[in-house]
Amino acid sequence: MPADPSPGLAGEIPARSATAPQRGAIRPFRPAATSPVEVRRSDRRRRTVSAYREGDRTIVLIPARMSEAEEHRWVGVMLDKLAAQESRRVLGDGALVERAASLSDQYLKGRARPASVRWVTNQNTRWGSCTPAEGSIRLSHRLQGMPEYVVDYVLVHELAHLLVPGHGPDFWRLLEAYPRTERARGYLEGVVAAGRLPHLPTAREE
Repeated sequence: MPADPSPGLAGEIPARSATAPQRGAIRPFRPAATSPVEVRRSDRRRRTVSAYREGDRTIVLIPARMSEAEEHRWVGVMLDKLAAQESRRVLGDGALVERAASLSDQYLKGRARPASVRWVTNQNTRWGSCTPAEGSIRLSHRLQGMPEYVVDYVLVHELAHLLVPGHGPDFWRLLEAYPRTERARGYLEGVVAAGRLPHLPTAREE
């Protein structure tokens, strides 16, 4: 795929689209729980979609003829692509502890306080694990390079296990506080379906 010269670019992706209502339009697009996204339509852009960061905004460039439904789908695709690129700048173990503490404050009222959080390379059948008695959390290295919201979900998942063992109703009620739980689970389930991991716990498991 050809690279767009814009800074912070996620890269161009070929797009097949139908007719769209507005040409040359620039309008804000704000998915839940993300920074502002601005969609820019262009008559000159025929087959590609690209995205890049501009300050605290994300700019998504699409063909003018693209429908609103296709626009919404491609914005999601490009946000995931950008997030995955940025996640490749892997957090060190110390930064993971700080991130976990921030997520605990934000979604679990600060009740889960891990003593350690680290990457491990020996977890090939689990995304993460924890030992409540030690307050330790381990994340599989397979998460490295995945979108930030996916890594955050796994961190919140393991933080919740410091408070509630197992996958019963009380556990899943805690996970409801994280607004991107379903999207993150969908992403991981897609990876599981592709054969990278054999299993993801379901909300019905005790």
